[in-house]
Amino acid sequence: MASVEQGASTELEWDAPLFHTAVTQLEQALPHADVDDAIGLRLRYPEQAVMLSVPVKLDDGTAAVFPAYRVQHSSALGPTKGGIRYDQEVTLGECAALAMWMTWKCALLRLPYGGAKGGVRCNPRQMSQGEIQRLTRRFTSELLPFIGPQEDIPAPDMATNEQTMAWMMDTYSMQVGHAVPEIVTGKPVSIGGSVFRHEATGAGVVIVTERACARLGMPLARQRCVVQGFGNVGGIAATELAERGARVIAVSDVTGGVLNEAGLDLPALHAWVREHGGVADFAESQHITNAELLELPCDVLVLAAREDQVTAENATRVETRLVAEGANGPTSVEADEILAERGIYVLPDVLTNAGGVTVSYFEWVQDLGRLFWTRNEIRARLSDKLTDAFDRVWRLAEDRGLTLRSAALVGGIREVAGAMEARGFYP
Repeated sequence: MASVEQGASTELEWDAPLFHTAVTQLEQALPHADVDDAIGLRLRYPEQAVMLSVPVKLDDGTAAVFPAYRVQHSSALGPTKGGIRYDQEVTLGECAALAMWMTWKCALLRLPYGGAKGGVRCNPRQMSQGEIQRLTRRFTSELLPFIGPQEDIPAPDMATNEQTMAWMMDTYSMQVGHAVPEIVTGKPVSIGGSVFRHEATGAGVVIVTERACARLGMPLARQRCVVQGFGNVGGIAATELAERGARVIAVSDVTGGVLNEAGLDLPALHAWVREHGGVADFAESQHITNAELLELPCDVLVLAAREDQVTAENATRVETRLVAEGANGPTSVEADEILAERGIYVLPDVLTNAGGVTVSYFEWVQDLGRLFWTRNEIRARLSDKLTDAFDRVWRLAEDRGLTLRSAALVGGIREVAGAMEARGFYP
């Protein structure tokens, strides 16, 4: 297939720093993936994007209109899959970047999905439960022509949860006239959700981290760990690390950070957060800022907050042996290069936080078959998937002299490209 020139104006629609990061990573990986130029160009852009205006009646009787998006990057391997986030920073370009990363993630784990991502630009912390429910139901109604169990399956993401997915599932089901639990994943177990889905992303981070530590000759049980983020991913990852014998010395969230060199009492910290809403002022610990936390000397640094946390500005001061990306895009392209030059290993997001989408896939399969698995079965299947993907990435990195991120992207790109070559371009 001949090389294809890109259109000069195509970049404008997706203009956002995060999308530029995703594209730069793709371009760095493509020379090692050995795929056709036309396929590489097609993978650079999403297949479809939807821009919506979502009207919502507020509790005070007034109305508001919120911008919303859904981006589907690739359907070469199957229906698209990805989260819904409610955040003030949601943009089309951000959703496009996250959808692209989800494509590589699903392909790397050999799940029959492509990547998608969506969201509503709003401040959920300033909205009541009733307002969020009305927003969710109207957003779902607007998305009806674009989502479906065989087309695009949403899941929870930033500031969305099981309840959000329950409202989405119910709204979709009301429109088609029967219950469709497989339209979303990450929903309550009572309506077809899967056990272990809530813990899957955080637990997956630790499964991959433990495998990497073993490869590097640094048993996880002996390591000092720092965790940025203490929500669904970071909080569970911290607990899993401690259960494996690691010493978690510091964590942070939006309220601040806490440090105890002897190791934090995580059950007590979780109880504190449930009562006070954040880790700040936790007893028997030293208060630190998020910036200070990222630069603490440690063996494992888990990034489980949000994008662009380790950058060119602070990467030279990061003092760790291993970075594990529990969030999407927490390390900038420039920081990646600095960390690699310093000999610091980075476990990339498309591998390390893939536990969530993997158990979402298990949930979808269970819903389609109306046959549900036990917690132990799901955890074992998740471990098998993640360790297989890690081992393939590690071998490729060694064979081709690549960083773990480049190897993970190359592995994902090759899976998608193989499907695209087999199917061909239509028409």
